[in-house]
Amino acid sequence: MTPRAVIVGPPGSGKSTVGPLLAEHLGVVFRDADDDIVERAGQSISDIFTTSGEPAFRALEEEAVALALEECDGVLSLGGGAVLAAGTRRRLAGHRVVFLNVGMAEGVQRVGLSSARPLLAGVNPRATYKNLLDARLPIYQEVATLEVDTTGRTPAEVVETIADLLEPKASEGAR
Repeated sequence: MTPRAVIVGPPGSGKSTVGPLLAEHLGVVFRDADDDIVERAGQSISDIFTTSGEPAFRALEEEAVALALEECDGVLSLGGGAVLAAGTRRRLAGHRVVFLNVGMAEGVQRVGLSSARPLLAGVNPRATYKNLLDARLPIYQEVATLEVDTTGRTPAEVVETIADLLEPKASEGAR
């Protein structure tokens, strides 16, 4: 069993919105690795960060992603930092990985600098978000087989683009 698509990207790129819509469009199930972590841990991601720290969260995340990659045959969405783990990057090889890219201004606007996002909490959330984007962009691009810019686009437009890239129309292949 292998996912039809694995969605990656920074906070605010649209993973939680586009993922379920893409799954619906493709007629498959949607699975969110962050939801799996919350269910297994019995606490929110923010609480895991607060009580156990980021390394403990990342270990839970790597386990959850490994399991989901084996079990999910639909659309799988990973948390923004899941690709930081070398083991996860190795496991993603051979999968169709869709990187949802977003510009900083729109990403910040979408995230709303919410305290529910532990990595963006702090004195200067905009600078933190920029640093996060700068550090992770090469990693997202490394694991991606497809890259779709979500800046200025509706979720429906993003889904159509991804679906067209995943399943080119038969007439296009016959040229």
